[in-house]
Amino acid sequence: MSFMNTPFRSILASMLVLSAPLASASVISYSSSLSGAAESPANASPGTGTATLVIDTVANTMTLDVIFSGLIGTTTAAHIHCCTALPASGTAGVATQTPSFVGFPLGVTSGTYKHVFDLTDPASWNAAFINNNGGTAAGAEAVLLSGLDASRAYLNIHTSTFGSGEIRGFLVRSVPEPEGLALLALGLGGMGLSVARRQR
Repeated sequence: MSFMNTPFRSILASMLVLSAPLASASVISYSSSLSGAAESPANASPGTGTATLVIDTVANTMTLDVIFSGLIGTTTAAHIHCCTALPASGTAGVATQTPSFVGFPLGVTSGTYKHVFDLTDPASWNAAFINNNGGTAAGAEAVLLSGLDASRAYLNIHTSTFGSGEIRGFLVRSVPEPEGLALLALGLGGMGLSVARRQR
């Protein structure tokens, strides 16, 4: 029986898929820790938070999860800003809807938020961001994705005490551990050789 039998070819194909670059993935995750120290200018707020952003480039959706607590002021707005001149530094205009994310808890010092945005809907965006990036929601999405991948976009929570922002954090792309993928590929490779030997 041929060494390159059907089971071995299937396992080899799986290995190649696992080792392929992840740049074309349709679901992309970003995360951030929010703090006053990350603001520009930095402040001494004891407030903290986390944000997780998942963008599906096929469905054109953006799922946002935010948890925050310990703010000095009460929330007045929250949104994503893009794109700063340098990675993880500076300030930029608001990219997402203004004055705040729809349904974001306002007038509080702690809370949670989850919402799925339709990125093809102009209402998900700041009109100025659309106008400055091709005049379409698709153009705005492309620029935001580019900014996110370059660590040039941040989530900001504004409060009554800190009008320009009490806590913020730059969103950073999450990638699978390369060691985990390598081990899985090696395991599948070993399985494939074992199957091939048994079927010879």
